[in-house]
Amino acid sequence: MMHRYRAAKAALLFLVALLVGAALAQQPPVQLTAQQDHQRMMALLGIASLRPGADGSNPQAPNAANYDESKANPYPNLPDPLRLNNGKLVKTAKQWWSLRRPQIVQEFDREIYGRVPKAVPGVRWEVAATTNDVDGTVPVVTKKLVGHVDNSSFPDIRVNIQLSLTAPANAHGPVPVIMELDLSPEVMAALAKRFPAMRPGPGPSWQQQVLAQGWGYASYIPTSVQADTGAGLTQGIIGLVNKGQPRGPDDWGALRAWAWGASRALDYLETDPSVDAKHAGIAGHSRYGKAALVAMAYDPRFAIAYISSSGMGGAALYRRHFGEQLENLAAVNEYHWMAGNFLKYAGPLTASDLPVDAHELIALCAPRPVFIGAGSTQGGDGWVDAKGMFLAAAAAGPVYRLLGKKGLPARQFPPTGTAMTSGDLAFRQHSDGHTPAPNWPVFLSFARRYL
Repeated sequence: MMHRYRAAKAALLFLVALLVGAALAQQPPVQLTAQQDHQRMMALLGIASLRPGADGSNPQAPNAANYDESKANPYPNLPDPLRLNNGKLVKTAKQWWSLRRPQIVQEFDREIYGRVPKAVPGVRWEVAATTNDVDGTVPVVTKKLVGHVDNSSFPDIRVNIQLSLTAPANAHGPVPVIMELDLSPEVMAALAKRFPAMRPGPGPSWQQQVLAQGWGYASYIPTSVQADTGAGLTQGIIGLVNKGQPRGPDDWGALRAWAWGASRALDYLETDPSVDAKHAGIAGHSRYGKAALVAMAYDPRFAIAYISSSGMGGAALYRRHFGEQLENLAAVNEYHWMAGNFLKYAGPLTASDLPVDAHELIALCAPRPVFIGAGSTQGGDGWVDAKGMFLAAAAAGPVYRLLGKKGLPARQFPPTGTAMTSGDLAFRQHSDGHTPAPNWPVFLSFARRYL
């Protein structure tokens, strides 16, 4: 009798658990403002306050952005990308791949960009439209694509990845493709008002320059995967996986989600007969330069990268004090790019406490070629700290050399306009402002060696 009672009780408890789980699953996504979610994450981490970020608009502010190189190096000692956590140095390529690289990935996952969940829904790609046109002087075929993310686990959230692919119509076989992380048209129009240098200038567009190589190009819209706001963290792919609930401190932020979307776009390119997916590159500017570098670091299928003006959170060293600061990334308008744990380094901890830095993100790209570019401080791009990105690239050199490749040819910051492209890591600072345009011809010349 007692045995039957216990069995019946266990069955009842199991049924209740199923009903509760079903009820929770049917709840609509939690609605929080970015401010509310930011405060919630601070409470989870036990942080009472954060240091303010740099003020880039008021030179008289107490926390005005620093552009004085003599004050830019408060933490001169960088983590050694070849030193294991037990203090031993990695001396062979095998040790890098099996021991050191996994350590670096784990630290970026935990402390900076967040972890991608183990069970992320699959994506079904649909060709929504195909058109024949002429881009410049080149006949092209353009496909508009939609990547439908499986939302059967939580139908209240839909994620449809926006991608377009343009290839030369007269190609005799599969062609290399450069995929750019691109702004939606309305965001591009708004940013062009703020940054006039981003408006298309005279001469061929970067897409036409790519076509002139005999290659194709693709445009992927990251915000079709994850909104660029903290208020959107219970929506998009992050919200879908969390069934509309807020993030935990280890969960992925928007940069990692945008990079995930880039990898899903590459999944499609691998199936398209017009594309040589073994020679697919990735490019991004500003915040999408950050995401493009994250994608390149985590997905070994990308053959080459053009990382433009990515700044803090991308190729610029966190331990530098120049332009944008770590504390800006932790503030309410940018924290959603990062893991929740990242906030600790703008509160009780500092950049010097980070177990890794940007040079190790670049090192995760090795041995594949990476071109890093930016505008000049005088031209209006000082916020992204071109020298901090150069120094990070230089500090990634030992990993490239260990793997039989070449880093930057010099560790001395070059004059503006100097193309350092003789190695597998390349760098150039142009004289204009916050725009990728002046470096596209230099990058494509660099890329011809590999594609």
